Amino acid sequence: MSVTVKIPTQLRSVAGGEAEVDVDGAGTVGEALERVFERHGELRDRMLEDGELRRFVNVYLDGEDVRFLDGLATPVPAGAELTILPAVAGG
Repeated sequence: MSVTVKIPTQLRSVAGGEAEVDVDGAGTVGEALERVFERHGELRDRMLEDGELRRFVNVYLDGEDVRFLDGLATPVPAGAELTILPAVAGG
């Protein structure tokens, strides 16, 4: 079964306009994101720095912030949903 990765509006321009990407064979959050990066390489530069999530990019696994789990090493069960949510400055 696949994992669904939801792409926010702010990043869709570098993801071919896709709102979500289904990936197969990912055992961790990092592997799932790598599958997305294989299809949309420019996303890697927007999301990662030195192999880690940029501080303004949040990733949620079924509603839980992966930074409070095991980060990119967090196991991803089949059928899970990853949501990319960049921090947005507001007034």
